Amino acid sequence: MNINIFPILFCSIIALCCLIQMAESTDTTKSSSAAAAGTDAAVHIVYTERPQDEQPEAYHIRTLSNVLGSEEAAKEALIYSYKTAASGFSAKLTPQQVAEISKQPGVLQVVPSRTLQLHSGPGKLH
Repeated sequence: MNINIFPILFCSIIALCCLIQMAESTDTTKSSSAAAAGTDAAVHIVYTERPQDEQPEAYHIRTLSNVLGSEEAAKEALIYSYKTAASGFSAKLTPQQVAEISKQPGVLQVVPSRTLQLHSGPGKLH
């Protein structure tokens, strides 16, 4: 069986770029409340194992609650819960919170969110 992997790879890259872009577009009320508190929190993407016996968003809030101390604080910090192409969430976290959440069971990786530009080549069709 001969399968052309390029379309699958291309779609995967586009989906990942969309996930990163969604993490960057934060809710203004969440951004302003963190700015008002004077924290050095920044948006991070937390990749987790896929939960087995729990809804993904509930799992993400529980994981975040372990670091932030309460479910309310976790819901306030949560920006987006990834459930389809990847398992994880984006949240505003301080450097200390990043260090703490990295040690939580089921957390695979924590990375700062960043915006990537897709380049379309000479025709610049974007």
